Amino acid sequence: MLYMIIESFKNRDPVPVYQRFRDQGRLAPESVKYISSWVTLDMTRCYQLMECEGRHPLDQWIARWSDLVDFEVVPVITSAQAVERVAPSL
Repeated sequence: MLYMIIESFKNRDPVPVYQRFRDQGRLAPESVKYISSWVTLDMTRCYQLMECEGRHPLDQWIARWSDLVDFEVVPVITSAQAVERVAPSL
């Protein structure tokens, strides 16, 4: 399952987040796979694409960062998967 993670840095401050990442790494369980990420120009939000079998490991990862980041989690599919889903209706 793919998840788009929308992270809003608390106090609009990315420094504590990047310090922890530098010192401790991503802190994700092994079953959570990082795909890619993008950060807004004002450095207040990060969009991460993550993959894992279920929500529980993802929630473990979120708990390790929730003191510094507010999270929104959106299950997503690829464009190719979307085409497959709508193909019978075309």
